Amino acid sequence: MTELRDALRAPAPEVSPTAVLRAWLLRPAGPLPVALLAVVLVARAARVAVVFTQGGMDNAFVVHAGQIWLGGGAPYADRRFLYLPSAVLFAAGQAALPAPVVRVAAPLACMALIAGGWWCAVRLFRVPACSRFAVLGLLGLVLGWAPVGHLVTLGNWTAVGALALPLALLLADRGRWDTAGVVLGVSVAVKPLLLPLIVLLVLARRWRALAWMVAVPLAVSAGAALIMPDPGGFFTRTLPFLLKGGDGLMRPYDASLPAVLPRLELPLVPAEVLALAAAAAGVLCARLRWRRADPGPARLADTAALLMLASFLVSRPSYDHYLVVVVPLLVAGALEADSVTRSPWFWVALVPQVPQFAFPHLDGSTRRAFKDAATLCGLALVLAVRCARCPPRRPAAPDVRGPYTFLVRRRREPSPAGAARRTRREPRSAPP
Repeated sequence: MTELRDALRAPAPEVSPTAVLRAWLLRPAGPLPVALLAVVLVARAARVAVVFTQGGMDNAFVVHAGQIWLGGGAPYADRRFLYLPSAVLFAAGQAALPAPVVRVAAPLACMALIAGGWWCAVRLFRVPACSRFAVLGLLGLVLGWAPVGHLVTLGNWTAVGALALPLALLLADRGRWDTAGVVLGVSVAVKPLLLPLIVLLVLARRWRALAWMVAVPLAVSAGAALIMPDPGGFFTRTLPFLLKGGDGLMRPYDASLPAVLPRLELPLVPAEVLALAAAAAGVLCARLRWRRADPGPARLADTAALLMLASFLVSRPSYDHYLVVVVPLLVAGALEADSVTRSPWFWVALVPQVPQFAFPHLDGSTRRAFKDAATLCGLALVLAVRCARCPPRRPAAPDVRGPYTFLVRRRREPSPAGAARRTRREPRSAPP
């Protein structure tokens, strides 16, 4: 009874506000937030279907290339078709559909791919898909982050990478590396945005997954090249067009360092050298993060995200909607104790991408690349520093010994054998 009274008198253990917030976010969201999210996603896609033809400007280029190929022409005659020959098959699939169907299906498919990528990202970090964090997080990305809206508006195939990256990491975290390699290979066949993840497979020494990632786009591209007029146009026209930074329509929106720094009066050659150095530093920090080998999915997510950001720094072109592949993956790990989102600088880097964010002399659409480059460089720097730093050490046990502890004889706990010997030596008491 004494122990029970002491337990009742003992104060309740203090719970930190962070733990309370985490528990609240992990609870089921309920039907109302889920219905609100569904309405927002459908309304965002419906707006694109009403305003834009063929599902967005970028999707229109792809559909046009598919129509040329179905008509017997060479798709690479259009310089704006910037994909591998394997992508012609996917473009032809869209071109074969009626225009009203493409106009509605393209933004809906784009939004579905983004939502599917977010679902895979939260499941990678063991967060329930129907939790408040999952529902409110996607709602915040759609309403409060401009690159998601830009991606859906353009109908760009970057949405495939937004699903493929977290899906591949989810499979790899569960030990299914070969299937992850197939997913990455299919994504590269559609759009070669995730090619930097070859470095991740090399760091992980998953050679069969690497073989799948390379073999799938090569096989599909070789098959498409056999039935395509002038497949060499990819090497004679498309690659030189990309290496030169595109044309006057693409350059003002390019956020890569080789495109932005010359606009700030830095010569092209130093700008390219600086971009290569920054990308190499990012790859090095990603390697350090992988070698840390701490348990949990954050190792996969941080390494993959930093490799992608390093490639965006140097590759041309590099647009703001490319960040949709990386940022939701990092935000999904916000409930982890050592997440990069715990740094306030992570959110500072995202401020320029808030809708209606205005900054002097950067309001024009042709100057938006400076804000995009600031976000890209900020995210890469914050994540690189987080990946390169040493892991936090466990705090040592406090030393409770005082300055005169040596004068006090330490009491030793009796061992079971000693206790048994003392019991045998003690005389038995006489019966009453």
